[in-house]
Amino acid sequence: MGKVRIITDSSAHFLDPDTIERYQIRVAPFTIHLGAQSFREGTDLDADTFFRLASQGGPVATLTAPSVEEFAELYHQLNQETDQVLALVMSRRISQAWENARAASKTLLGRCDIAAVDSKTMSAGLAMLVEKAAEIAEEGASLDDVVRTVRAMLPHVYSVFYVDTLDYLHRNGLLSEAQSILGTMLDIKPFLTIEEGELIPMEKVRTQAQAIDKLVEFVTEFSSLEKLVILHNTPYPTERTRLLQDQLAVEFPGYQFPLMMYGPSLASMIGPDGMGIVVYEAPEEEEEL
Repeated sequence: MGKVRIITDSSAHFLDPDTIERYQIRVAPFTIHLGAQSFREGTDLDADTFFRLASQGGPVATLTAPSVEEFAELYHQLNQETDQVLALVMSRRISQAWENARAASKTLLGRCDIAAVDSKTMSAGLAMLVEKAAEIAEEGASLDDVVRTVRAMLPHVYSVFYVDTLDYLHRNGLLSEAQSILGTMLDIKPFLTIEEGELIPMEKVRTQAQAIDKLVEFVTEFSSLEKLVILHNTPYPTERTRLLQDQLAVEFPGYQFPLMMYGPSLASMIGPDGMGIVVYEAPEEEEEL
């Protein structure tokens, strides 16, 4: 029996890109559609290229999950090395990835033990789960133990996003056309959160200053931060991300607030001008009896 091998999808955005190679994580790419053009995320479309294309105007991007056949191919490849595979992918309430990963697992019934797990999140939150799963798999944990660890982490991953344009939310069915038009007219910028695996509007603001205040307020609700990532749309700090980091530093002195450029899959949902924070809150230790 080989060690547990991990598959995820390209929506998982790792703070350290070397994590994928370090743990030999396999990645099933999403397909990004821009008008008549289609790109495989991470293969022929990276974040820099996506944001450059988005800045030129044109059609709003849409997203297609990795297919059953793509997951099946990855399972068959890994089955040459192990009989324990975990597919940990984007929330099933946001994409078809989990359904496809689960359907593909049936192609190896009796030959490979495959667990397809709904992460109930995406982007940096998914990456946090995948990295932990890969760490304990490397240490020799069984598939059951890896799945149990991941499931215990799910309720402690939180995400919130500030969205500067409403077009992408409307295209993805998160806002009606009437809401989108009215919001644009009133210059309303919604906040989104992931709740029970679903990306939903939470609050509304009208200025970037208000948005930053809301992001700081979101973080201050946590008493025990284990991991935090700020997501934004450039490879370098901007005025608004510096302001966010400065305000967070006042609330959490000595803590680091790393920045990460989010990828095409998330941008296809929230748009190219968003900003967000993903937090993993350390679970409270159970009191000894």
